[in-house]
Amino acid sequence: MPNPPITPAYSEYEDASMIMNCVAYKYGARIGTISLEEISNVLAEEGTFVWAGLREPDKALLLKIQEEFGLHELAIEDACTAHQRPKLEEYGDSLFLVVQTAQLNEEGRLALGETHFFIGTRFLVSVRHSSTLSYAKVRERCENLPEKLAKGPGFALYALMDFIVDHYLPVMEGLEERLEQLEVGIFNKAYRDETCSQLFDLKRDLLLLRSATLPWLDICSELMRFHTHIIPKDTRFYFRDIRDHALRIQHAADGMREMLNDAMQVYLTMATVRQNEVVKRLAGWGAILAVPTMVFSLYGMNFRHMPELGWEFAYPATLGVVVIGCIWLYRRLKSIGWL
Repeated sequence: MPNPPITPAYSEYEDASMIMNCVAYKYGARIGTISLEEISNVLAEEGTFVWAGLREPDKALLLKIQEEFGLHELAIEDACTAHQRPKLEEYGDSLFLVVQTAQLNEEGRLALGETHFFIGTRFLVSVRHSSTLSYAKVRERCENLPEKLAKGPGFALYALMDFIVDHYLPVMEGLEERLEQLEVGIFNKAYRDETCSQLFDLKRDLLLLRSATLPWLDICSELMRFHTHIIPKDTRFYFRDIRDHALRIQHAADGMREMLNDAMQVYLTMATVRQNEVVKRLAGWGAILAVPTMVFSLYGMNFRHMPELGWEFAYPATLGVVVIGCIWLYRRLKSIGWL
């Protein structure tokens, strides 16, 4: 049967910016780009499957995808809205999968996105939400391995999921670098007002990354054990590799969380110690100032009969006693570390 013509992957009523690719494959070899209207005809051919990639699609485009691939309306409803929890759901002969993507923005903060997958025996549809990750290189790598791509959409799904989880590692390294910089500042006693807020921001990003990673373990385990009509037996061990990567990220996040909690405790403890040092110094100077205050207040009582008032050397003697007392108290407090 002749290959279908290569046509634009969108119709006049569709926004091309929402359709990244819509490509047909036959026995692992790329046939070409097809339009959405051609999908059902291509799927009718033996040994073919369609791999489509969408970005921020509107409801009209998703309804068209639902019509061509025969998807369940509840899965389409979830795909219309971002902020879905990571999950794997079965709808008849197809699966609906949600995973979160992770990147660091220009400020070094964690930025999470979502990718939704519709997987069937003859198709794979990826829907990107709030993610700048491009899957073009993944498709190119898969097309250079036609013998593996011939296994069907299960291998393409593995390649996309592996690409996503591999981007968790540089994010984890970036968070660890932020923690190291904060630790250096804490132990160098470089106290800043924003240090505490930076520690809490880092903890928030770490918890978000961990919550994004944790569902991967259950998702990969389910793909390894069930859904044999979509994930062939010789493809399941690929998802075991993804699970190992996710488990590695989770263990690193757990270890970093412990270190972060310790760093926060150290920071709060050292801030308390620093505050106590300030209080000790203020108390020391207050004790020194108490000596002249006591003496001068005594002579300010305005009594009529004070023996010292008639003595010629009373004034310098009083000043000498005050100075000697202050010097002695200063050296005493200095020796015990209060000043």
